[in-house]
Amino acid sequence: MRVLGIGDNVVDKYVHLRMMYPGGNALNFSVFAKGEGADAAFLGVFGDDAEARLVENTLQQLEIDTSRCRHHSGENGCARVTLENGERVFLGSNEGGVTRLHPIELSEDDKEYIRGFDIVHTGLYSHTGHLLAELNELKIPLSFDFSDDFEEEQVERYIGNADFAFFSCSHMTDEATQSYIRSKRKREGQVLVATRGGDRSIAYDGTAFYYQSPEFIHAVDTMGAGDSYITAFLLSMLKDRDIQAAMKEGSRLAAKSCLVEGSFGFGAHY
Repeated sequence: MRVLGIGDNVVDKYVHLRMMYPGGNALNFSVFAKGEGADAAFLGVFGDDAEARLVENTLQQLEIDTSRCRHHSGENGCARVTLENGERVFLGSNEGGVTRLHPIELSEDDKEYIRGFDIVHTGLYSHTGHLLAELNELKIPLSFDFSDDFEEEQVERYIGNADFAFFSCSHMTDEATQSYIRSKRKREGQVLVATRGGDRSIAYDGTAFYYQSPEFIHAVDTMGAGDSYITAFLLSMLKDRDIQAAMKEGSRLAAKSCLVEGSFGFGAHY
């Protein structure tokens, strides 16, 4: 199975530890997929600072293909983070750094490269909204993560291009979450999934709702838990097309990722 994450890569700087860890929704997808046995690649934009070098060196160690990545002078994506009782707390960011300042444009060679994958994942922080229609035309399953601070205008603009759409809805009740994802389904075959922290996740395929309780563990760090859920869910869906089984896989990997500092480790002092 060949999978591609397109968009954001960041360094999460844990200010209380003076440690920085690679991360970012699209990059995490590629890394978690690699860890699950997929042939994974990442297409994004790197700066020329120490943060960029950490991320690139990590991807090289993990043998994730970065041959289509772009490089620009400037700050790599970076966020400042702390932990409170194992829960991540964001303190601010440079809003993607060079990823925001130099949005990816796809060449014909890029498109031919992308056609070789079984699924593409991107998200709201990836600064790839302008690419969604082009990606959709490649006829490869497209996944999009709206995260937890999505705005209605963004949802309406982007969701019609997605085969799989994910939302973080821990701020919503069970009933409100069901109503919301049902109202946002735009196309035949589209599956919408809402993760809800310590509450059950909910999926909707246009016919039925599906539910999955999380696996409870003593979390070291919840960073990357949602991204790991998305990854395992998508890999399982591509393999078996069973939503309930995919949700169970998502909960399994999300719990596992909470036992590691940062999204997936590979930290360095700064």
